[in-house]
Amino acid sequence: MSMSARDNAVLAVSVVLPACGRMDLLDRSLDALMRQRLDPRSYEIIVVDGEPNHHTQHLVAGWRTRTLERGPRLSYVANPGPRGPAAARNRGWRAARADIVAFTSDEAVPAAHWLAEGLAAFRDDVDVVCGRIDAPVPVHPTDRQRSAHAHAQLDLTSASCFIRKPVLERMDGFDECFSVQRGADADLHFRLLEHRVRLGRAPQALAVHPVRPAPRGASLLQIRHAVFDALLYKKHPALYRQKIEAHPCWGHYAAVAALLLTARLCAQRLHGAARSLSHVAEMVFTSALLPPLAVFWRPAGAVRYRVRFA
Repeated sequence: MSMSARDNAVLAVSVVLPACGRMDLLDRSLDALMRQRLDPRSYEIIVVDGEPNHHTQHLVAGWRTRTLERGPRLSYVANPGPRGPAAARNRGWRAARADIVAFTSDEAVPAAHWLAEGLAAFRDDVDVVCGRIDAPVPVHPTDRQRSAHAHAQLDLTSASCFIRKPVLERMDGFDECFSVQRGADADLHFRLLEHRVRLGRAPQALAVHPVRPAPRGASLLQIRHAVFDALLYKKHPALYRQKIEAHPCWGHYAAVAALLLTARLCAQRLHGAARSLSHVAEMVFTSALLPPLAVFWRPAGAVRYRVRFA
């Protein structure tokens, strides 16, 4: 038996770890993966570099030198394109040598028993095992922290899951049309459900996902990812309504309608009026307050004078 065949025979799992230039996070994740309570010769780690550069190569090479004798085997795979987490994970699992592929993230810190618990959850009738993500947040979280915590509660997340390689081949992996992790994860999960692939759970296969600080106004940048909700809904309308969003976001449309009506009121009041900066600012400010104040005072007058008036 050749050395390569002998290595493949003992490999229980291949870990796919996408990276995108965040050296400190990648180093932290690799350190956690090297400390797994599993025979180091029984698993390999595939680092897929979404932003190929010599810094990532140098970091991976340093870890490879330290683990060359005892394992695990460590590989570096450059992914010059297409970009995105789905493409990186596809390139990773296609290079995997084991029958089971474990996915995590450079933002996640797998617990020491992560791999062992994930593998132990497989049965003959289980092809996918969903691990657990812990995104610690304070008692009174910020909007960003609350959103990250909600993402950690999803049924399947590629920051902690285990999938048989033949299933990935049959599903053709992650849909690379989704350039954000959440959309690609949800799409794969829905396709697995639609194909009646049996999913198991391993709550002890834990990966901690610290919430990184976000700049002010980050939500305004993140909201652009809502464009992929349309694609997810197009592909899986029933599951989207069941698991993502039961109803359209009518509140958002109502808020936009209110803004448009406020802008119209402001334009009407400014028509033919003075256009000094101070006056325009006053019109914008008061036009926003006039409608809610009118809604209060007009019914107040109706109550006071006992007349049907709106």
